[in-house]
Amino acid sequence: MREYARFLVRCFRLSFVGDWKYYTWMFFLTCISLIGLNAYCKQFVHGLATTGMTDQVSWGLYIANFTYLVGIAAAAVMLVIPAYIYKNKDLHDVVIFGELLAVAVIIMCLLFVTVDLGRPDRFIHLFERFNFPLSMLTWDVIVLNGYLLLNAHITGYLIYSAYRKREPNKRLFLIPFVLIAIVWAVSIHTVTAFLYSGLGGRPFWNHAIIAPRFIASAFAAGPAFIILTLQVIDRFTNHDVPRGVFHLLRQIVTVAMTINVFLLISEMFTEFYTGTGHSFSTHYLYFGIGEHRALVPWIWTAIVLNTIALILLYLPHKNRGIWILNTACVMLIVGIWIEKGMGLIIPAFVPTPLGEIVEYIPTVNEILVCGGIWAFGLLLYTIMVRITVPVLSGELTADTLHPSELNTVRQHTV
Repeated sequence: MREYARFLVRCFRLSFVGDWKYYTWMFFLTCISLIGLNAYCKQFVHGLATTGMTDQVSWGLYIANFTYLVGIAAAAVMLVIPAYIYKNKDLHDVVIFGELLAVAVIIMCLLFVTVDLGRPDRFIHLFERFNFPLSMLTWDVIVLNGYLLLNAHITGYLIYSAYRKREPNKRLFLIPFVLIAIVWAVSIHTVTAFLYSGLGGRPFWNHAIIAPRFIASAFAAGPAFIILTLQVIDRFTNHDVPRGVFHLLRQIVTVAMTINVFLLISEMFTEFYTGTGHSFSTHYLYFGIGEHRALVPWIWTAIVLNTIALILLYLPHKNRGIWILNTACVMLIVGIWIEKGMGLIIPAFVPTPLGEIVEYIPTVNEILVCGGIWAFGLLLYTIMVRITVPVLSGELTADTLHPSELNTVRQHTV
């Protein structure tokens, strides 16, 4: 325990050490986080009236980001499967960065749920009447917090094993938790999908296909985000990411996005060809209803971005440079965010069960809160990566001092 406490203290000190690029990035994220915190304080004082949500549209930008980020967190399993199930040695170190991303993202998910409540003390009602196993909300609470603990445990054990220069006990300690995490990753997005499709009063969500679409889009956007983060790690740190990792992740993104597009076409065919009364929300999303067309530019932007990205991914290998892959990943991240955010949450409330058409437009304060949570999540992820890279490279171990610690020792000696 004493050695572990020393390890935590050294990691904490190391998180404050870096070059000017690191300090600039951290300063920027800290400023955005504080601006978001200030916006949330205003919301806490004045209530959800500071947002664009109304009695008719009770879920907005907060839940849209929550839904999207759950998929990003679940996608970390795309590195775990080839690394430990198929024993891909190139991924053994890289998988830690995917798991760390899952930890940061799940914390962001919980923050988005908290700010959406308006009053955080309402969590008390959830625990007073947990209503398990009938309530899908209680299932969501269990899977999200369980996935956070699993990923925190796995990454913490791997990093501490590298710090002590010991091989992790895979048979008795690591592999069982990894297998549980794989199933749990699929469950967190499946349960989130069931949370929507189980609401009978919202026909827009009443599709059995919504859960497979959630999984497919998650396994496209998540690895795309990981591709970009791994390139940043490879460029700005001394940790070399194997080239084969990007090739594998690109294949995963291509297959998952193809499935996602196919499921989307299948859903659109069912909605528009049958022409039932339940297709009003879908018609509002894609073509608008009368003068109400707030979401039409959003969803068609997403369709264009996703289509172009998929075409870029299918280009012959000799014509595909890393910049083309990066362009496709950025397009997928933005396109799927619109599709699973503004294109999924908002249309279910328009029109209302009473036939009212009340459109939703997020306020500036609402956007600032979202920006603050995103910045805080990136801040956490940056700190965790800053600590992990020296451990994996052997610069920070139980038997050696990191260069920054050597400088501190010299200063005290002088």
